[in-house]
Amino acid sequence: MSDRPAVETLGYEKARDELVEVVRALEVGGLGLDESVALWERGEALAKRCDAQLAGARTRIEEKLAEAEGGQDS
Repeated sequence: MSDRPAVETLGYEKARDELVEVVRALEVGGLGLDESVALWERGEALAKRCDAQLAGARTRIEEKLAEAEGGQDS
């Protein structure tokens, strides 16, 4: 897994796609314990990255909507 980019550098789509790969690999099984744990940890980090990016997007949308509503009140 060391050849993979750092999770914090990934955009949402790349993080999501890699998370799908991680889940598939874990579901298929056949990995050693250490490799499975490392893959699970990577998956947890990817999921948190996706959640953070979605939360950021939600905040930006809410801010833009608030600005638009504020401009309409004048």
